[in-house]
Amino acid sequence: MDERYSSAMDIIYRLSMWIAGLALLVMVAVIPVGIFARYVMNSALSWPEPVAILCMVTFTFIGAAVSYRAGSHIAVSMVTDRLSEGARRVCLILADLMLMAISLFILWYGSLLCYELWEQPVAEFPLLTAGENYLPLPIGSAITLLFIIEKLWRGPQYQRPVVMLGSTS
Repeated sequence: MDERYSSAMDIIYRLSMWIAGLALLVMVAVIPVGIFARYVMNSALSWPEPVAILCMVTFTFIGAAVSYRAGSHIAVSMVTDRLSEGARRVCLILADLMLMAISLFILWYGSLLCYELWEQPVAEFPLLTAGENYLPLPIGSAITLLFIIEKLWRGPQYQRPVVMLGSTS
């Protein structure tokens, strides 16, 4: 059962990495289009900004989950490096529990936000509603929660082959 959970998390990890990467790629491609249209063609487009914002929210929240599982998120370890092994382990568990609380908060209130804004149109980008634009918040938080549960249950997953793919270490 343990290995099946981690295998499922490997699939979610890969999918999340692709989604975050594609969102970053689209954002990087869309912003110059908006700049070119505005300053070179002298005809501002309405859609590049909302698309770029959606992509930024997507790669931020989905990418944060990927970064957490890979252990490549920002961490200041000046204090914990000076603690005993037992105290360091307690601090790491406390940090995971605090991140779990934050993820639950974002999942709950992000879901409420999506629900409240689900029917509200976005004038600049009518293909999606405002609620759909905020879906990466609860989705990314849910993925982060799954990765936190995996880490608390099975330990850090930094050394799994799927996580180390492309790593130089």
